[in-house]
Amino acid sequence: MIAEKMKNMVANSSAIRAMFEEGNRLAQIYGAENVFDFSLGNPNVPAPEAVKQAMIEILNEEDPVALHGYTNSNAGYADVRQAVADSLNERFETAFSGNNIVMTVGAAGGLNVALKILLNPGDEVIAFAPYFGEYRSYTANFDGVLVEVSPNTENFQPKLDEFEQKITAKTKAVIVNTPNNPTGVVYSEETIQKLAAIMEEKQKEFGTDIYLISDEPYRELAYDGVEVPYLTKYYNNTIVGYSYSKSLSLPGERIGYLVIPDEAADSEDLISAASVATRILGFVNAPTLQQKVVKRCLNEKTDISYYDRNRETLYNGLSELGFECIKPEGAFYLFVKSPVADEKAFCQAAKKYNILIVPGSSFACPGYVRIAYCVSHETIVNSLPKFKELAKEYF
Repeated sequence: MIAEKMKNMVANSSAIRAMFEEGNRLAQIYGAENVFDFSLGNPNVPAPEAVKQAMIEILNEEDPVALHGYTNSNAGYADVRQAVADSLNERFETAFSGNNIVMTVGAAGGLNVALKILLNPGDEVIAFAPYFGEYRSYTANFDGVLVEVSPNTENFQPKLDEFEQKITAKTKAVIVNTPNNPTGVVYSEETIQKLAAIMEEKQKEFGTDIYLISDEPYRELAYDGVEVPYLTKYYNNTIVGYSYSKSLSLPGERIGYLVIPDEAADSEDLISAASVATRILGFVNAPTLQQKVVKRCLNEKTDISYYDRNRETLYNGLSELGFECIKPEGAFYLFVKSPVADEKAFCQAAKKYNILIVPGSSFACPGYVRIAYCVSHETIVNSLPKFKELAKEYF
């Protein structure tokens, strides 16, 4: 018998992954070119050529025993951490040292480390719907309680009035994800300033420390000159979780980092605990080859013009067919209003046309569906006639 906690996690296993597996099944029947799989946020833009060259050079130049061995610190190579800090300081006018950086197994590993070092059983973590559904599992991993702020479907900026009401003496952390998965919305500077002010007041009211965890795998995927605020500049008790999965198209390599600023309460203890948590959660250390690769490629970027073209084509195409959607400012998702209240039924209807999309209930926002446009442009162009057939069932 599996553990009781795992029974619920298995029962609520990711609808995103299930839809992706369904796409593979349909591709074997109808051919991959006739299946329009918009389920998984798996980058289709290749990593920059410099990433490939860095891997080759590191493998050819460095002692393989040292390269593939454990790092001296579970937090990662000292020179890599310093290079990351220097890069952030240059870009965002911050003042981090290498000691403020903990290299992690992607953003997911980083968030689990952050929650591990913060949560006691029963502590509350607030998330703004719609949010990445794995936040539920990450919080449950450490016997925390996830508290949802309901979605603001007008513009998908957080409902700050409701947020203020839901902070309690048990609130230990607040997770924000901007650019957002699944909406593509970037939280404005005004939103961040107001959110930070609320948290400051609640810390004083309850005499507690409340940490803001910024989940940032999509930071570099922002369009039309939109600025993504760097949250440590607005609120001292901020921990940043970053991943190179999207910015360098390396999702399977599992490499990222946490930033724990000196300004954060108990920062020295948090940094030490994060290093220990990296070990005891079973990561031991972030992948050594990838740490060295990102050090050499800190100024490299994936060409997001591919995603931008997909964004424009899909958004305009669906809008012309009568579908409603906020135009995304970042990431690579459209969050489209379902033409019927039961968005799962709409997803099933879409499957008749080999269109695979994810129900909004997976993101705590029923009545909507997520469409991941990190696919080939041809897939989007070829899907639009099928979306037109689907639209005829509703409009």
